[in-house]
Amino acid sequence: MKLKVTVAMLAVAGAMPVLAATQSAPTISGDYLEVRSCDVFTGPCFANAEMGLTGKEGILVWSVREGSWNGTALDGLSVIAVVRTDATLGDVRYEPRSGKAVLIVDARANAKQKEALADLARSMARRVIKDVAEVKTTKIDVKLRTCSKMGCASIKADKLVEIATRCLGDKDHLCGNEDAYYPPLIEVKEAYPAFTELAAYKGNGLNLTWEATGQRSAYLAAFSR
Repeated sequence: MKLKVTVAMLAVAGAMPVLAATQSAPTISGDYLEVRSCDVFTGPCFANAEMGLTGKEGILVWSVREGSWNGTALDGLSVIAVVRTDATLGDVRYEPRSGKAVLIVDARANAKQKEALADLARSMARRVIKDVAEVKTTKIDVKLRTCSKMGCASIKADKLVEIATRCLGDKDHLCGNEDAYYPPLIEVKEAYPAFTELAAYKGNGLNLTWEATGQRSAYLAAFSR
C-alpha cells in the first residue's frame, strides 16, 4: 500500500509542473493606459488636498496585442472605459470605488468581438465599473510605448476621447518626495507613471464631459490574463 501511495504521489507531482504551466499561460495580453482626474505620481500633501474633492473621473484603455476572451479572438482590437465613480479614485485596493461607465469598443470588431471587449473591460476593472451607462462603437487609434522609463501615449476615439501623455521629467517633481502614490486601478505588469498633457471626454452617458491637462495622472502598463 505504501508503495502504491508513493507511486501515485510521484505521478501527481510529475504532472503538476505541466498543469501549472498550463494554468499560468495567459490567454490574452496587451498594453494598458489609464488617466485619472487626480495625480497618481504625487506626495501625501498633494494627495490629501485632492481626496474627496476631485479625482472621481478616469479613462481606462486596453489595447490587445494577442489572445482571446470568452473564446473570442481579439488580436489588435481595443476598448475604452470612461468612468465616473462615487469618490476620489485613490488606492482602490483599500478603498474600493463603484462607478458608472461608458464603454467605447473598436469599430473593427464584429458583434461577438464587441461583446467580448465590453466584458473584458468590465471584468478587469471590477467594481470600478459597477454599471454600464452606454456602449458606443467607433474607430480607436492607439499608440502606446511601455519600455523602461517611458510614458508616451496617444489615444483618439473619434470625437469622444482624446489622450496625450509624455514621460515624467525632473521638472515634474514639485515637492521632492513624489512617488507612484496610488497604484494602477487594475492588476497590471510593468506600470510606469506618466504626465498627462491632455485627457478629454466629450461624449454623453455620464451627465458630464471633462478635460484634464498638466497632471501627473497617468499609467502605462502591460496586462495579461
